[in-house]
Amino acid sequence: RGGQPDEPSTFPSPPTTPSLSLRCRSPSANRPPAAPTTTMMISHLRRAASRAAPSVARRRLSTPAAPASGLMKLNFNLPQETLYDGAEVNSVIVPGAMGEYEVTADHVPIVAELKAGMLTVKHGGDGEDEKYFVPGGFSLTHVGSTTDIVCPEAVKLDDLDPAAVSANYEAAKSKASSAEAGSHAAAEAMIEVEVNKAMGGALGLSLA
Repeated sequence: RGGQPDEPSTFPSPPTTPSLSLRCRSPSANRPPAAPTTTMMISHLRRAASRAAPSVARRRLSTPAAPASGLMKLNFNLPQETLYDGAEVNSVIVPGAMGEYEVTADHVPIVAELKAGMLTVKHGGDGEDEKYFVPGGFSLTHVGSTTDIVCPEAVKLDDLDPAAVSANYEAAKSKASSAEAGSHAAAEAMIEVEVNKAMGGALGLSLA
């Protein structure tokens, strides 16, 4: 072009991009509060226990033999320990979410979700029944008179303090009534109300 030097090519500059910190919302911004979990229920359950049993003796069978006539085999597990490992018992009364029921030898196979309530292991004969409060879990009864129960926590009924349960129930009701409707605090308080009410029922308390 007449000896004129070529002008350098020019390109439009890319649009300025706001920094990431300005464009991205905080992970928790405008996010609804997380739903309360079983962890809260476990926390309330432990607070109501007057004392923590240092250890629960495991009831084991020396061999995985079939249960004796009229008995069933029970496996009862928590995340941190095994309470029953193939133990032969007469029956187990389970707080099913759809209603309480009793599992005996030769019970039909069934899978049930558990609600907060009392779980009773019956030994029969001279053996004393053992009662546990559980905040939930699952029970699976198999062919062959074997039942597996899994719960996030279990506390012997004798370890629950009735006075603490009553006080916690009233405190939870107060928190629930003063919390904003639909809030995380309200949901948490209602869980505490229901757990303490279930514990009171297991202890024979009348909590209104």
